[in-house]
Amino acid sequence: MEKLKRWADEHLQGDRVIWAVVIILSAISILVVYSSIGTMAYRMSGNTEFYLMKHTVMIFIGLVAMWMAHKVDYRYYAKLSRIGLWLSVPLLLYTYRFGVSLNDASRWITIPLINQTFQPSDFASLMLIINLASMLSRKQDEIDSLKDTLFPMLLWSGLICGLIGLSNISTAILLFATCMLIMFIGRVPVQFLIMLVMVGALAGTVAFYLGDRGTTAVNRVKEFVAVVKGEAEPGFQAKHGLIAVASGGLTGKGPGNSDQRNILPHPYSDFIYAIVIEEYGMVGGFSVLLLYLIFLHRGMKAAYNSDRAFGGLLSAGLSFDLVCQAMVNMGVVVQLGPITGQPLPFLSWGGTAMIFNGLAAGIILSVSRGERDKSWSDPSHESVPEGSVNTIKPVQSKAA
Repeated sequence: MEKLKRWADEHLQGDRVIWAVVIILSAISILVVYSSIGTMAYRMSGNTEFYLMKHTVMIFIGLVAMWMAHKVDYRYYAKLSRIGLWLSVPLLLYTYRFGVSLNDASRWITIPLINQTFQPSDFASLMLIINLASMLSRKQDEIDSLKDTLFPMLLWSGLICGLIGLSNISTAILLFATCMLIMFIGRVPVQFLIMLVMVGALAGTVAFYLGDRGTTAVNRVKEFVAVVKGEAEPGFQAKHGLIAVASGGLTGKGPGNSDQRNILPHPYSDFIYAIVIEEYGMVGGFSVLLLYLIFLHRGMKAAYNSDRAFGGLLSAGLSFDLVCQAMVNMGVVVQLGPITGQPLPFLSWGGTAMIFNGLAAGIILSVSRGERDKSWSDPSHESVPEGSVNTIKPVQSKAA
């Protein structure tokens, strides 16, 4: 036991609670995904163990990505994000035009040789959040300058969110909300936040009329409103999601005993939370919700404790983005919102999404680790973004 503790102290640095939350969610993911992939496995190959191993391998790769990301000084990510943003634009355009189509939306690119799908919106979202935090931290002394400070941020936010919205409106909306939060914490004046809303509305309008999912999004919202008003019955997915929740009771039917896993479309991704509640009951559902809230709290604590504006904005933005995705997914299952197709981070079946979730969590850990590692505290470090060494107490108090 003592050796394990020494190994953890040496190799698993940063916020230990975040490490524990991600590892627990990963373990739950293996159990629930294995329970819910039976129909897909028999339809595709008849071998459920193959898909279990594939998912487990992706979880392991995600954890390795998380470990690697937390070992890197988070200030290096500012430089990488600038290159990443420029790469995101052609990737998103290529995906929209030539990507793999599923459910009438082109959101994936198949990586040659390994035959693994890659969702560029995950990459673009991560790069935008990092770059936005970097730009804000470098321009704190010129925060009121529209030309030098706000225009680049408004341009990148509108462009990336608009391109993602062409095939994935819900992800674009969540990313835009994260941009709003980062800019609000970064002390951007209210009038410029209003301009950001206008830019978002323009980008959303373009994505609505030119993209694949505009009509689908409107229909889903109309269906949800009709159900809330009592004018219509829930759709097939929503109905069986509610059946799964209702039949789970307090303690659930037990692992592997879900009935709705064989009825719900994509029970291993979009509606995995319904399977969690059906098999583990309200106790299991509340426990998963609590884990995400703990993750958000610890991420915001890392932001508050950061002595640098960049670290605080980065940790707050990434924490909010991950947990907001989780809240939307869980809210859809219990009919608190229209169906969106958002996966549950760290829990849903996913390929490269697991890697990007791990990278995001690793960067948050890097922020929390950086305030304790003396070798990272030298302001003259060459990777420090200009202006990021300034302590911004008003920012920290808002993030807390």
